[in-house]
Amino acid sequence: MSRILLGVAGGIAAYKAAELLRRLKEPQADADQPYGAGHDLTVVPTAAALEFVGAPTWAALSGHPVQTDVFTDVESVPHVALGRQADLIVVAPATADLLSRAATGRADDLLTSCLLTATCPVIFAPAMHTEMWLHPATQANVATLRARGAVVIDPDSGRLTGADTGPGRLPDPAELARIVRTVLQRPELAVAAAARDLAGLQLVVSAGGTREQIDPVRFVGNASSGLMGQAIARAAVLRGAGVDLIAANVDLPSPAGVRTIPVGSTLELQAAVTAAGKAADVVVMAAAPADFRPAQAQSGKIKKSDPNQRLELSLVQNPDILAGLVADRTDRSQVLVGFAAETADTPEQLVDLGRAKLARKGCDLLVLNAVGRGRVFGQADSEIRLLRTPSEDAPAPDALAGSKDTLAHHILDEVLQIRSGR
Repeated sequence: MSRILLGVAGGIAAYKAAELLRRLKEPQADADQPYGAGHDLTVVPTAAALEFVGAPTWAALSGHPVQTDVFTDVESVPHVALGRQADLIVVAPATADLLSRAATGRADDLLTSCLLTATCPVIFAPAMHTEMWLHPATQANVATLRARGAVVIDPDSGRLTGADTGPGRLPDPAELARIVRTVLQRPELAVAAAARDLAGLQLVVSAGGTREQIDPVRFVGNASSGLMGQAIARAAVLRGAGVDLIAANVDLPSPAGVRTIPVGSTLELQAAVTAAGKAADVVVMAAAPADFRPAQAQSGKIKKSDPNQRLELSLVQNPDILAGLVADRTDRSQVLVGFAAETADTPEQLVDLGRAKLARKGCDLLVLNAVGRGRVFGQADSEIRLLRTPSEDAPAPDALAGSKDTLAHHILDEVLQIRSGR
């Protein structure tokens, strides 16, 4: 169980921090909340935050007394102890005022004092009106905090206070919880996120499973949920990349900061990935395209006429999207990443299947995993192997296991290694 200090600054989005607290505290392990070991949280609200959400709410949800000032329990020196004891500090929402005080090293309340004594990863989740977020002073403060190693998550775009709409919205608590848990699992990721090591790169990531219509109500499809593709998109944005997410029938909220393009069939997926991929530095084909589609979809619903009726489908092969991207690539610096979901009896057989697919596809990196009942599809965690060469003489890659959000960063680390060698 990790110790998290949740700082809450004085903005209307403070009510969302209550949901973030609940998600981090409660033990769960499902697709909505991966790797659900419940964490121990202490809430440190600013005086302004208590105008929005009162101390009894924070105490009831956290199970701890709420720390509000440096003069309560002064014998325990809370302004020093809380920051030192935390495994991670997350400030959500982080207002323009809080970012300014943190960047200039102010210590005029308990929360900013804790930030000055912390040696653990620190995550800021800004929330404010668009003009405040885009103001040069705020952007300079964000740059300062990142330069010092803090993770500052770009706000989401959407409805703000009143009728205003634009960037400045606090990301969904489920999204924030995923980021917090990922940094707790791999604290070194805070360095990559703070450094924005993917800044300037444009990624295209496909996710989900395609559907090939038989008639208006039936289709040929697969079990891919889109969780892995979304995790890669989320990780890339956190590390500074621009991301287009081509989502094939993904029934999940889009990660903050991602431009999502919904598609249905494999042909639609091919068209969207091909168009977006022309200007991309990295294309990650995490979607599961259907290999075949009905030769002709029926315009009306197919009816049953008698108990002995048989339905025969004539299927034609869909195009190989990844192989097409490889064949049409003109920029040799572009990195193409494929995925292989295979059934195998042994790890050795799995690797052999992956090497054969890598040889056929010709991509730069192949993410290999074994699938089956209760494995990979729709699950919060996974186990992958990263293949960069089809050679049988090369050592078999070690298996990497963890949440899909954590594995997404392993994949991006490998992408950066490939780019650095070109």
